[in-house]
Amino acid sequence: MTDGGTYPERPILAVSAAIIRDGKVLIVRRARPPAAGLYTLPGGGVELGETLRDAVVREVREETALVVEPVALAGYRETIGRDGEGRIERHFVILPFAARWIAGEPRLSEELSEAAWRDPAAIAGLNTTAGLAEIVANAMALVGKTR
Repeated sequence: MTDGGTYPERPILAVSAAIIRDGKVLIVRRARPPAAGLYTLPGGGVELGETLRDAVVREVREETALVVEPVALAGYRETIGRDGEGRIERHFVILPFAARWIAGEPRLSEELSEAAWRDPAAIAGLNTTAGLAEIVANAMALVGKTR
């Protein structure tokens, strides 16, 4: 595999978090390819020997400095990108979690150009990764059920 998951030998497992705080969700804007400029959820790759929940907590902390509590899976997404010759350039399996905000205020990492708490209805007007509104809706329902 080359830089950051290009031309992988197998799918790469990743996690993300729909972090809920006071009825809003943290939406971030990616600063780097492959999703540069798109609004999405904070997250990243699962490391060898790491549980999914531990990966969510670590990735959110690394990208935003927030402390969160993962609640439950809010769905899944698959991203497969091909280059001009039809070869698989990227293949990610992403497991988004519903998560509760515990502490901290968002701080941008080099991977993010923006982070803001948004009303879930405001997501519709943004240029987002595929299925973001559905994942956020699922997360809102899951966090609401566990309070």
